[in-house]
Amino acid sequence: MTSQLFAICFNTTRPSDLARFWSGVLGWTSADGSDDGVAVLPPDPTGFRIRFLPSQEPKTGQNRAHFDLTSTSPEDQRRTVARALEFGGAHIDVGQLPEEGHVVLADPDGNEFCVIEAGNKFLADTGFIGALACDGTQEVGYFWSGALQWPLVWDQNQETAIQSPDGGTKITWGGPPVAPKRGTNRLYFELAVPTGADREAEIDRLVSLGATRTDAGGTDDGQTLMLDPDGNEFSVRGPR
Repeated sequence: MTSQLFAICFNTTRPSDLARFWSGVLGWTSADGSDDGVAVLPPDPTGFRIRFLPSQEPKTGQNRAHFDLTSTSPEDQRRTVARALEFGGAHIDVGQLPEEGHVVLADPDGNEFCVIEAGNKFLADTGFIGALACDGTQEVGYFWSGALQWPLVWDQNQETAIQSPDGGTKITWGGPPVAPKRGTNRLYFELAVPTGADREAEIDRLVSLGATRTDAGGTDDGQTLMLDPDGNEFSVRGPR
């Protein structure tokens, strides 16, 4: 049985602050925190959670992935931006053009995200988190399509996107050139092996698709650490 996307994880020096921010912006419930981080939970139990894990590494440079939030109208976009600013977000400049309709912001720890203008057709069949937009190759898009068994919903000019058969958030990769990787990514995928499945067999399947095990091996809570074909970290945990 195929791994499921259990969580999008943020390594951060401010887990509680980020959980409070994203819970407020998204309207998701914040789970009780512990020494291994804080999570906000999606309204749909089949969706992924967002986990904020303690790290001593400060943010350096632009992340390889960011959320694109959707809007139903210009007023809705303005409300989302205002809510983000109220909870501690800030406007940032990443080179966007004045005529572009999306608004680029950062959360209280500097993680970039966009509030997309209403009428974006590519995100029309998603939820509030329309996409996790990633810097990555076509190869890595193919890998994650196979890893999660999510079909490709875009595959043109080396740009790829996948989406769960159940709908919801798309994961996109912009194709080359891919910025050089500097250190450990602050955002990474956490996969969960379904109940009754063999985790080692699933890890072998991921390796056959192009993943590699890291030298770090595993974590204190028994997760296996791996790299995708672009060198992005992800983890595999036991049955949910």
